[in-house]
Amino acid sequence: MENAVPRLPVVAFDPLIGDLQAYVVGGAVRDALLGLPPGDRDWVVVGATPEQMMHKGFIPVGDDFPVFLHPETKEEYALARTERKSGRGYKGFTFYTGQDVTLEDDLGRRDLTINAIAQTPDGQLVDPLNGSADIQRRVLRHIGEAFCEDPVRLLRLARFAARFTHFSIAPETLTLARRLVTEGEVDVLVPERVWREVSRGLMSDAPYRMFDVLAETGALQRVMSGLVFDGVTRRRLQCAAQHHLSLPSRAALMCFSSGRPEAILLSVKAPSQCVDYARLLPVVCSSLGIAQTADDYLTLIERCDGLRKPERFLDLIEAACCTDTPLSDAQADLRRSWEARLNCVRAVNGGLVARQYQGQPQAIKEAVRQARLEALAGM
Repeated sequence: MENAVPRLPVVAFDPLIGDLQAYVVGGAVRDALLGLPPGDRDWVVVGATPEQMMHKGFIPVGDDFPVFLHPETKEEYALARTERKSGRGYKGFTFYTGQDVTLEDDLGRRDLTINAIAQTPDGQLVDPLNGSADIQRRVLRHIGEAFCEDPVRLLRLARFAARFTHFSIAPETLTLARRLVTEGEVDVLVPERVWREVSRGLMSDAPYRMFDVLAETGALQRVMSGLVFDGVTRRRLQCAAQHHLSLPSRAALMCFSSGRPEAILLSVKAPSQCVDYARLLPVVCSSLGIAQTADDYLTLIERCDGLRKPERFLDLIEAACCTDTPLSDAQADLRRSWEARLNCVRAVNGGLVARQYQGQPQAIKEAVRQARLEALAGM
C-alpha cells in the first residue's frame, strides 16, 4: 500500500490517537510536498466507530457523516468513508462509514490525485493514486469517472488552477468538467457554495485562471450569469492580485465590465461589503480622472461616504487604479494624495462650526461643508 515516496516530518506523538489508524490527508500533505506553509490538518480514521471516537473524548460535529474534533487540538478527524451517487447536485450522495472501509477506499472518492495523498503519523506517505507524481509533473488530474458526479469539483478544479499557477489541467479532466455542465449538474449548485469557491479563487495569486477554467468548460454563465470575463477583466484581476487588494476590491473589479455588477454578486449571495464596493467603484472611476477642484474632491468623498468609512474609500481608490481609468499618479501616490485629502476633511471640527448656527440645521450643513472646502483649498 505504501509507495516509495518522500517522508514528511513526523507528527508529535498523541496518546489519544496512538491506537487508532489515523492519517493526515488532503491539502496539508499536498502543500507540504509543494514546500508551502503548513495549514490546517485534516485526519482520516480507519476501522473506528463513532462510539469509539466519542469514548476517547472526540467531539462529534458532522451532520452528513461522522466528523469529530480533537478535544485539545480541535483538528478534524473524519471516519473513512465511501460515497454513492443518489441524486443530483453536490448533496446527492449517500455515505458509508463502516469499519471495513479502507484508506484506499477513502482516498479514491476524492476529486484530484494531488488531494488524495495520506501521511502516517511517523511521516510515511500513502499514495495509491500517484498524486505525488502529478505534483512533480504539476498536473491537476481527476481520480475517476465519479469526478463528473459532483459539480463542486468543477469549482474546486478552477480554484486550484488559480492557486497553483504552474499546474496544467489534464485534458481528460477538462472533458469530465464539461460533462458537469452539459448534463446540468452545475445548475443545482447553491449560490452560497459558488461564492465560497469563487471568493477563495479571487484571493489566489492568479485569480483570472479560475475564470479561464469556468469559461473554457462552459460553466461561467451557468454559475454567474451576466458576468463579462474578457481580456480586460483578466488584466484587472491580475493587477488586483499583484497589489494584494482586498476581497471586496477584487469582487468589484471582477464585475466592473458587467452591466449589473451588484446583481451578479447578489445572485451568489456575496457579502454586502462586496456588493457595496461593486456599486461604488464605477462612481470612483468616473470622478477620479476629472477631479481637479476642492469641490470635486469633497463631492467624491461624500458620494462614497468616505468620512464614515475611510478605509473603504481608500480601498476603492486603489481598485480604480486596476481599471482602465486614465490616472496620472501611480497607485501608491494616488492613495497617499487622497488619504491626505480625506484626513484634511476629517480634521475639520464640525461641532465647533455647528455651535455658531444653533437651531439652523440647513445652515449648519452648509457651513460645515464650506469649512471642509476651505480646508481642502488650503492644502
